[in-house]
Amino acid sequence: MTPDEIETALQTGFKRCDVSSCPLSETQKQILLQVVKQIPGNSKSRMSDIANPLDDLASEELLAFLQFVKTEEQQNRTWKVQLLNDWLHNQDSGTVQFIRERYGLQWLNRVESYHFDKYADFGDALKLRIGDRIEVSNALWEWVQEDGPCKREWFPCIVIQVDEINDGKNSSRNGVVRFHNGSEFEIQGIYDWNRYNWRWPQNQKSQQ
Repeated sequence: MTPDEIETALQTGFKRCDVSSCPLSETQKQILLQVVKQIPGNSKSRMSDIANPLDDLASEELLAFLQFVKTEEQQNRTWKVQLLNDWLHNQDSGTVQFIRERYGLQWLNRVESYHFDKYADFGDALKLRIGDRIEVSNALWEWVQEDGPCKREWFPCIVIQVDEINDGKNSSRNGVVRFHNGSEFEIQGIYDWNRYNWRWPQNQKSQQ
């Protein structure tokens, strides 16, 4: 769906809420409509291509924000959804309330998964989920050398399966991705020995 189509669907949803005697407030409606305007593909905003929004945070703010994201991911919750839920219901977001008060929705929607890659101490706190879009390297299926005939290339795909393999002593996670042409590929040790061979999308085109 295009942003315009999603906005139309939201307006329909607003009317149904009114009919069902559970109307949204004007603030809630505006938050949802602003989120639609930030969807990749909307020509009004390409700021995530220009700079890392996490650089806007002061050092203490960054530490608090990264800890919040890591905690949410460890509890298998999507950190951005949690923040948006707080804002929609006018609930306090605790140690990251400053995000809402000082930076707002526009900043929040500039943050993409690959922006966290800059912070080595953050590690791989962001978990892969079914439906996530990533890029995988051709090093997974062919010999790649920096100065050889086959160089590293990146291909966009979507995660369709993530499994934990446990043999009683050790555990690892495997993932299955699907490319645009419909072919599928299994990545073994997706967080371990093959972590080097996939990354979060680096540009808007890979996310569409």
